[in-house]
Amino acid sequence: MIKSVTVTNYLGDSVKLELMRPEKSGFIVKSINGLGPSNASINTTEVSTNDGALFNSARLSKRNIVFKLLFMNTDTETIEDIRQKTYKYFPIKKDVTLLIETDNRLVSTTGYVETNEPNIFDSKEGSTISIICPDPFFYSAGKNGTNETVFYGIQAVFEFPFENNSLDEPLLEFGRIMNQTENVITYYGDSEIGLTITIHAIGEATNITIYNTGTREKLAIETDKLAALTGSGIIAGDTITITTMKGRKGITLLRNGKVINILNCLKKGSNWFTLAKGDNVFAYTAETGSSNLQFRMENKIIYDGV
Repeated sequence: MIKSVTVTNYLGDSVKLELMRPEKSGFIVKSINGLGPSNASINTTEVSTNDGALFNSARLSKRNIVFKLLFMNTDTETIEDIRQKTYKYFPIKKDVTLLIETDNRLVSTTGYVETNEPNIFDSKEGSTISIICPDPFFYSAGKNGTNETVFYGIQAVFEFPFENNSLDEPLLEFGRIMNQTENVITYYGDSEIGLTITIHAIGEATNITIYNTGTREKLAIETDKLAALTGSGIIAGDTITITTMKGRKGITLLRNGKVINILNCLKKGSNWFTLAKGDNVFAYTAETGSSNLQFRMENKIIYDGV
């Protein structure tokens, strides 16, 4: 069951539409269309000598979310005030972010307001709002929206609220030292997704290679090219960030407060990793200095529908 939808406009202003408590916002959510999986475009080729057709490819279309809202008076606002609030939180042709909370999911998506059509002269005044989302997926959001997997480094484990049930021995754990070059990422999303790999160097290292042991894909960074580009290979204090998300692929180096694009240091034939549903086993190596690398991966979860 959908509990609420939080709408954030391009200026960062938000309004929360609670389905069971419309008096708090003044908006009665009559219906929301477009929260299921988007339509797929199936491309086929007909062959004159065969029955049916041959499959070529398939792709998801953009998402169209349509709100049907009714307005109601609140303690401080009239119906006219509520109607005019829609122009603020659903500005035409501007981008808005939708945060949708259900019984077991908290997801978000971003779209652009296509239409905002109020029926001013109706006895039950309301508005129909259409939002076009170029990205057809919903992304995990909130406190647990991003999954972090630490290979080598310190994993934060301290949380509030906390308690120590013993007066004789320390049971509180602030962090856990991880020391491994292979780890498993278990992914529960509906479709494949890219990830963000962060490598922080506490000393020198050369020629880093990352493997997906299940698919036998690999991604390698050549430090000779890095030295030619920046003047030195990997040194203490460097942070390399690799992003394999569709539309955002890239590799950057943070050194002395300056971000440098080092995509040219990627070894020829490298693969851009994606996570498939289930267990994904990754490992990394370096020719020298692998113990000087603090390595972690981060990923979100994408869903076809709410």
